[in-house]
Amino acid sequence: MKIGKPVIIIVIIISILGTIFHLQGKSIIGPESSFMYSNPEWITHGLQIIILGTVMITLGSVLRMIKKHS
Repeated sequence: MKIGKPVIIIVIIISILGTIFHLQGKSIIGPESSFMYSNPEWITHGLQIIILGTVMITLGSVLRMIKKHS
């Protein structure tokens, strides 16, 4: 089953969105009219999304390596 590449692409996109949310919460990017702009909650939400994406990429890579060696 070739599901690996699409999942990796989706997880990378999720991680990028987490980075955008984090930066909007810190008032670095985005329109000032956004509800995320200068909102400390979105700093935390963005970090959580980035961490989740990183964990998913790492776990997927490890599982892929284990599968290749089996």
